[in-house]
Amino acid sequence: MKRFNTTGKCIANRHYMVPIDRQVEAAAQLVENGLYFCINRGRQYGKTTTLAFLKNYLQKKGDVVFSISFEGLPDSAFESLETLLAATVELMGQPIKWVGMPNLKESALLMFNKLYEQHNKSLQQSVFVELVSTLCATNRCVLIIDEVDAAGNYPEFIKFLGLLRDMFLKQDEIPTFQSVILAGVYDIKNLKLKIRSEEQHQYNSPWNIAAPFDTDMSLHADGIALMLADYAGEHNITFDCQAVAQQIHDYTSGYPFLVSRLCQIIDEKCLTWDKEGVLTAINILLKEGNTLFDDFMKKLSQFPDMANMLKAILYRGERIPFNYYDKNIHLATIFNFIYEKKGAVAVSCRIFETWLYNFFASEERSSEIFRKGEEYHNLFIHDGELDMRRIIERFSDHFNQTFRPGHDDRFVEDNGRKLFLTYLRPIINGVGNYYCEAETRDLTRTDVIVDYRGRQYVVELKIWRGNSYNERGEQQLADYLDYYHLTTGYMVSFCFNKGKQPGLREVPVGNRIICEAIV
Repeated sequence: MKRFNTTGKCIANRHYMVPIDRQVEAAAQLVENGLYFCINRGRQYGKTTTLAFLKNYLQKKGDVVFSISFEGLPDSAFESLETLLAATVELMGQPIKWVGMPNLKESALLMFNKLYEQHNKSLQQSVFVELVSTLCATNRCVLIIDEVDAAGNYPEFIKFLGLLRDMFLKQDEIPTFQSVILAGVYDIKNLKLKIRSEEQHQYNSPWNIAAPFDTDMSLHADGIALMLADYAGEHNITFDCQAVAQQIHDYTSGYPFLVSRLCQIIDEKCLTWDKEGVLTAINILLKEGNTLFDDFMKKLSQFPDMANMLKAILYRGERIPFNYYDKNIHLATIFNFIYEKKGAVAVSCRIFETWLYNFFASEERSSEIFRKGEEYHNLFIHDGELDMRRIIERFSDHFNQTFRPGHDDRFVEDNGRKLFLTYLRPIINGVGNYYCEAETRDLTRTDVIVDYRGRQYVVELKIWRGNSYNERGEQQLADYLDYYHLTTGYMVSFCFNKGKQPGLREVPVGNRIICEAIV
């Protein structure tokens, strides 16, 4: 049987796969138009798999495709442009040596072998141009370079890109590649940024000939359902493939690694293919170490200003306009933390949001409010269910014990959501998770959705803005409960009025009950 794959490229007859025809056909059209372009996406976003399918697609059409990767090249390959050209040609020639090169004419093959044997350690620029021109004079050749990030710290790679650019501009005089495709996390502007730190050089790209490749590479719910139907057929089981696919998509936004990993966990752990199984798999995923989350940790440490921007979005509900040329926004987009939604910055998916909350909460383990949640967490679990009413009630008590009215108001208004989520984290303790609804997150209110053992709880966190505003909030929460088919909702209101009466009250709204804690 096939299996779900989360390491390396996916192979159609060995792995369960979501169809990626859309991405491959879009890239093939750019090749057909003779364009050079970059595929820049986050870690484990399906770039290598897409390139492998593109290579097969182009070869079936008669193209000669040289598909290479700079990952693993030794530092010595980047000592000079000449050594890098020699290493590139060696990579291009490896398939010829072992499995042959489909569609490559015999005369070009003989010339390739002859030139490489004469210059296998260092290759002059003029010889490289002659070699490429010889290959392309009688063949339509495409060069694919994967993992270009591995070369990003070397100025010689920028010179190499400049050479390819020069050959592209002279293609009406000298035969050259039909198309060159670069793939990696960083785009070429950022590769140059890694080499030159001066502000004025950040966006001087040696690859300004590149056409945009803006095709959506996320996996859609319908495609995920097709993959699950393939799995169900092979295992002779029946479940609602479309419903499970939609739930997986709701939490992953179609991020390829997350989709495959959740399916892999459900399969390997023998979980049920339903809502409860998906939520259990999400909990397992969020607690494990993997290369994607390890890379996230590194990036948050490496770029603290970017991390602070994410905290402002998550905890304070700040609406930050999306601006590609803002350094922190640009970096967070490259690393797949965020995307543009209705002109503003939004976290890419629910799983990433929960992971970020967990990561930032770990920084607060020594805080008083975290210790209170950790100390009393056993009081809030009854027969495997979460007692959210008691949680917000005790949070109100512990909050008022910890912060002095009138002295800490400014801090609390900026950090109220963070304080509640920090309190909640040790209570659900890896069994449950939470995320905030992007549609309701702003400076005044946020709806938190808590998943715990297959059940969901909706908690609105808000800043008190008067009775009329509060009543509108209660009605909004009641309407929101309808969407989740729930009869009880919860509200935590941070009030800074001197005459406030802290504590818990129950408010009927239609046929719904709102449990509201005033803090």
